[in-house]
Amino acid sequence: MKTPAATLVIGATGTTGRRVTAGLIAEGHRVRAAGRNATPVAGAEAVRFDWNDPATWDEALDGVDRAYLVPPIGSSDPAAVMLPFLRRARAAGVRRAVLLSSSAIPAGGPAVGQVHQALPGLFEQWAVLRPSWFMQNFADAAPHARSIRDEGAIMSASGEGRVGFIDAEDIAAVAVRALTDDQAPNTDLILTGPQTLSYAEVAATIAEVTGRPVVHRQLTFEQLRDRWAAEIPLEFATMLAWMDRAIAEGAEDRTSDTVQRLTGRPPGTFRAFAEREVPRGR
Repeated sequence: MKTPAATLVIGATGTTGRRVTAGLIAEGHRVRAAGRNATPVAGAEAVRFDWNDPATWDEALDGVDRAYLVPPIGSSDPAAVMLPFLRRARAAGVRRAVLLSSSAIPAGGPAVGQVHQALPGLFEQWAVLRPSWFMQNFADAAPHARSIRDEGAIMSASGEGRVGFIDAEDIAAVAVRALTDDQAPNTDLILTGPQTLSYAEVAATIAEVTGRPVVHRQLTFEQLRDRWAAEIPLEFATMLAWMDRAIAEGAEDRTSDTVQRLTGRPPGTFRAFAEREVPRGR
């Protein structure tokens, strides 16, 4: 009997990738779990993959007919490596591609926006997921989580701007539907949580849930850029700081019905996320 084609999940141990992998496996789909270290993932076929090493591409694509694409982290020009890979993927038999982008970046915009613009010309079946800011930015080893632990504060240049923060669980649930439903979305999908919150409201919720003081500390554009630039390339840090400025101007003050429409259930609230994933106490 012929082996069924697999779904390639790039970044299979990352924030969304591990959840997409788990969701696909739970529904009985064959998964090739791709990452730079080919980390074993229960129920999946681990394979080494590096955007910057084309020698890893062919093995990752072997037996694959669809792919979940997480852009290279920290790159201000992901199209430089992603488009050559996607052309090879199409030639290898991949017919559906689901790209993780951002609500802040439209088709043709900077960074992954260039990949978004090219995707419909490469694949007849496609989707671009454009989630708002992740709730998981406040958990585990993410920068906001570190500043909460170390300084009791969330640092941003977002002012009183509001964001429809979304749980990575909901992003992954939409990704599974986009990858496996009979009809691909063939569009971009804005993904948000059920409500918009300011960073001050986020800080207050985390303080209530964890029982420790947390405040929102407002930075200037330059202060935030320089803070990010201590950890990531300046060009990428500048782009992130511009995104915070856009939040202050109202760019993320919106919600969508996409999670409900594609998964049949409402998106999770920020409080439910915090109670599940943000550690309590000091």
